[in-house]
Amino acid sequence: MEKIQHKYLEVRGLKLHFAEIGEGPAVVFLHGFPEIWYSWRYQMIAVANAGFRAIAPDYRGYGLSEKPAEPEKTTFRDLVDDLLVILDSLHIPKVFLVAKDFGPRPAYHFALLYPDRVSAVVTLGLPFIVTGPGGMSLDTLPKGFYMMRWREPGRAEKDFGRFDVKTVVKNICLLFTRSELQVANEDQEIMDLVDPSTPLPPWFTEEDLENYAALYEKSGFQTALQVPYRGWLEDYGVEEQKVTVPAMLIMGEKDYALKFGDWRST
Repeated sequence: MEKIQHKYLEVRGLKLHFAEIGEGPAVVFLHGFPEIWYSWRYQMIAVANAGFRAIAPDYRGYGLSEKPAEPEKTTFRDLVDDLLVILDSLHIPKVFLVAKDFGPRPAYHFALLYPDRVSAVVTLGLPFIVTGPGGMSLDTLPKGFYMMRWREPGRAEKDFGRFDVKTVVKNICLLFTRSELQVANEDQEIMDLVDPSTPLPPWFTEEDLENYAALYEKSGFQTALQVPYRGWLEDYGVEEQKVTVPAMLIMGEKDYALKFGDWRST
């Protein structure tokens, strides 16, 4: 891990952080929530050893990147525009994009707007999803589903505020290791779905938890709740929503995203 370098760029008025290792064709890793650049550390080293230049940014308001003055106004398009500036600043003409969780949204958004800058897109957990009137309706999701609860301004903040940041991060990670949908009853909040005695999975160490918690202590959850959850219905802003670059989707057989209703028809 010590070979991974940490750098900063002034991007559209904010100081954004990215991790980097290796030389060769560029592979940019886009995280989800509650992930940060750190989530890609092993993949970055593997890609660098294979002869590529691995880059993993922290989105604005996440990890070591600076928070916008008004986190509640952050959009998916901000993440796309930030990525474009990063690539231009590093003089990278074309990239492979690898994304997980909600990361496919900015990855495919970027590929739609700038196909000549993308060699291929690889996504984990979510496919390309059409936005706008023809896209996935949130009405197909249970009202108590975590995504629906976190879309409500103030609700997650109140729920999270009952615990320290480390506990919140731990609870979210434990929730996301399950294959079933995380749905709360009317008299519950999402944090109530976690048994506090549940141990960490073997692939997520106490050191990992400390690293995640330290960075969320810095960034808070304001931007993370806005994007993806409260900005989820944002449109790509392009009429022809057809991805023309090579693309690959990787999902587990028990991935709970497979239970999201009819998005598979998009």
